[in-house]
Amino acid sequence: MAEKRLLSRRQMLKWMGLSGAGAILAACAPATPTLPTPTPLPKPEAPTRLAPATPTPAPTKEVGEYVNAFGVRLPADAAPPEQQYIRIMARDGESLDFPVTVYSRPDPPWQTLSTPLVQLNKNFELEPGAALSWEVADDGLTWTFHLDPNLKWSDGVPVTAYDYEWTFQYMADPEHGYDFAWYWGFSCNPKNWDKIIKGELPPTELGVKALDDHTLQIVTERPAPYTPATMIFSRPLAKHQVEKYGVYYNNDPKTSVSSEPWILEEWTKGKRIVLGPNLNYTGRRKPYLERFIFIIGDLDTEFDAYLADEVDWARTFSPGDLDFIMSDPELQKQYHPGFGDFRTHYLFFDAYNPPFNDVRVRQAFAHAIDREALVNNIIKILGRPAYGMLMPGYPDAVDPEELKPYQGFDPELARQLLAEAGYPNGEGFPKLTLWLRQEAELGQAIGNAIASMIKEVLGIEVDVSNKEQKIFMEKMNAHEITFGMVSYGMDYFDASNLLGIWKSGGRHAWTNEEFDRLVTEASSLMGDPERRHEMFVKAQHILSEDVGGVFLWHVTPGDMWKPYIKGEQLEPDKWGVAACHWPCMESIGVTSYTVYVSKEVFDYPRGKK
Repeated sequence: MAEKRLLSRRQMLKWMGLSGAGAILAACAPATPTLPTPTPLPKPEAPTRLAPATPTPAPTKEVGEYVNAFGVRLPADAAPPEQQYIRIMARDGESLDFPVTVYSRPDPPWQTLSTPLVQLNKNFELEPGAALSWEVADDGLTWTFHLDPNLKWSDGVPVTAYDYEWTFQYMADPEHGYDFAWYWGFSCNPKNWDKIIKGELPPTELGVKALDDHTLQIVTERPAPYTPATMIFSRPLAKHQVEKYGVYYNNDPKTSVSSEPWILEEWTKGKRIVLGPNLNYTGRRKPYLERFIFIIGDLDTEFDAYLADEVDWARTFSPGDLDFIMSDPELQKQYHPGFGDFRTHYLFFDAYNPPFNDVRVRQAFAHAIDREALVNNIIKILGRPAYGMLMPGYPDAVDPEELKPYQGFDPELARQLLAEAGYPNGEGFPKLTLWLRQEAELGQAIGNAIASMIKEVLGIEVDVSNKEQKIFMEKMNAHEITFGMVSYGMDYFDASNLLGIWKSGGRHAWTNEEFDRLVTEASSLMGDPERRHEMFVKAQHILSEDVGGVFLWHVTPGDMWKPYIKGEQLEPDKWGVAACHWPCMESIGVTSYTVYVSKEVFDYPRGKK
């Protein structure tokens, strides 16, 4: 059966002719979707409260006869312990540790080896991680996190606040050249962070201090009510192990230590990574799963491997893959779309220089893009049209219908605006290249479609160039890309995150003083959530009307997992959406602790070996 399905899928890909999708889209009106409607997502909610949470107890589940390596009695429908593993395809990487590198880790970076201060559940609510509780002082700047005194590294050494202090200093050290250093200054901004990464102060002057073994104090430059939410990324290195073996100690099973339930068992470069049970785990959340097996390979072949029962989970799909999935009732049941990381794809400009320093030009481009056609014909179940940065369901998000007048598809208005800017029918408009960030088939098809729409509506020729990620990011951060397409997803669950990237001097060459004022004030406002919400709403209207970016689609990504993969965090959330919500099985969330393999595995090739 798997061979037959695989052949059909490849035939489908051959005749789809994705490279011509742009020309097709430019000529067609919005059509009825050929795939089921994406997962229904909620309307924006009231601002989310970020405060210490009591760990959500696991739901009562009838236990069975098996006990796993952690001494946990498995659910009644669970397969025996030897089947409690998940296989997934991955890209190889430089390090498993988040403080060493973010963008050069293996992909996916599921279950890294240290515990952050806080973690997320499927409802995007904070739960205690390594910190059992936290509070902020009256100054709104001083946060104190109280660590779990029982948490230890796998070699028996206690996890202490000094591990976190050292790790934050390492991340800020300019000698490190950390590829995620921007995040901490952008988010909660610990005291002196920016001065340290510029080399103006030593790392020891950072506003992150261990008061004793189990008390960590973080002082921020400005009030940041969302500070606890940013701490999902506070995964420490083991200071004592770094001092012995250096920061790459987790690349070798002989020197690897972990504060999580899993530890490095094997890393054969170019072949596979295996995380096995950490039998010395002392944390509060003991899991059902014993192993993660990462098979290193080309993620474009991941769906083929899934069909061939070589992996249990898949996350990467081409448009042809999705058509195939939705044509097969059994595969449809295994596909679970959700919010992902509330990611939005958009076009951006160099608005500091001509021609895009003219708001009429930016508005013309915004009205020239038919998002519904993009979704109906290419993106399909993987997204929904976007007219602003914040996806429905994200804190303080404005209803897309409110923003549609600023960026909705309107060819006549687009042509009028371009003519008013001095480029009637595109005459005299400079040669334009749309930069893409190392996009796979789907992104390339969309880039070509956008180029065709701009040509069709505005008469402007657009070349499309798919760049290597490193080159793209360097040029974008230096504001040296005139016109590009990129995406951004949440780092922490607060509007200050996804709106903050648009502030002057940040990720993009666009500036608006009123937008800056609103986002800056709202981000630091404590004790008045309604006022904060109002300011974020106004900022979203400005961002869409002044066209800081042309917002294309909000991603509703789907994971596929075999029917024998079960778990409470995979069941419907408070909105009724059943998905592996971001961060899925990574340790900044709690999902991996609840997942297990059921006895249904014996109905599949894996269970019959």
